[in-house]
Amino acid sequence: MTEQKLKELLAKWEGRRGNLIMIFHEIQNTYGYVPRRISLRLSEMLDVPLAQIYEVLTFYHYFKLEKPGKHTIAICMGTACYLKGAAVVLKEFKDILRIDEDKTTEDGKFYLTTVRCVGCCGLAPVVTVDGKVYSKVERTQVAGILSDFLAKEEEKETNE
Repeated sequence: MTEQKLKELLAKWEGRRGNLIMIFHEIQNTYGYVPRRISLRLSEMLDVPLAQIYEVLTFYHYFKLEKPGKHTIAICMGTACYLKGAAVVLKEFKDILRIDEDKTTEDGKFYLTTVRCVGCCGLAPVVTVDGKVYSKVERTQVAGILSDFLAKEEEKETNE
């Protein structure tokens, strides 16, 4: 986003401090997350303490404070998935990717998160990568899921 577009976005909400959530949605829809520099400008523009800005941002799990990776890996932690081993699967993703939950890999390729339920309880535990559902995932399958996904991505880039 250009500096001009950012100014327009901020000007649209100037003086409307009661609309923080709507403002954050618009910012995240534009950037994919809420950048710190924009949070600072919002704080000044709306005369809202930065602590209050971050209080709202961190209260809602939806808002991201870091730029997400190119691909989102979501581990379902709903009851059925959890009971069928989702925590073990999550730990394996963390170990292989060397990141924690709600973080992005250093190369910017993957963002790892958890979700409450994807509605596929009969397929538990469920993992999604950019919306593609992997069912009955076991710890031993995690490396293969990542390898297959990267191979498909590489093939796609080669064909373009």
